[in-house]
Amino acid sequence: MTKTPKNETKFDWSAAEALTDEQIHAAAKVDPDAKPMTDDEWAAAPRVPRIVTIRRALKLSQDEFAARYHIPVGTLRDWEQGRKEPDAAARAFLRVIASEPEIVRKALEKRSASSHTKSDC
Repeated sequence: MTKTPKNETKFDWSAAEALTDEQIHAAAKVDPDAKPMTDDEWAAAPRVPRIVTIRRALKLSQDEFAARYHIPVGTLRDWEQGRKEPDAAARAFLRVIASEPEIVRKALEKRSASSHTKSDC
C-alpha cells in the first residue's frame, strides 16, 4: 500500500476546480443530497445561537467564557442549547464581547480586583 505524501491529496480536484459557479449550482440542484436550500428552508432551519460562535471564536470552554465575562454557566448553556434567549441587555453585552473581547475582559478584571480590595477593608 502506497502512502500519499502529506502535501498531496488522495483525490484529484482538478475537474471540480475547473467548474464555473453556474455549473456547480446546476449540479447541486440535481443532486438530492446537495440541493441549495430555499428561502423557506432557511427560515425554518434551527439557528445556531450566536453565543456559541462568539465563544468558539475566542477558543474558550463554556466554563472559561462564563467565568471571564461574569455570566452564570447555566445561563450560558441555556442560551447555547436554545432553551432560553438572551434578553436585550444580554444581547448588547454579547455584541460588545464579540467586537471587543479583550477590552471587556480587562474592564471586568479591574472591577473584580477593585471589589476585592474594597471588601478587604
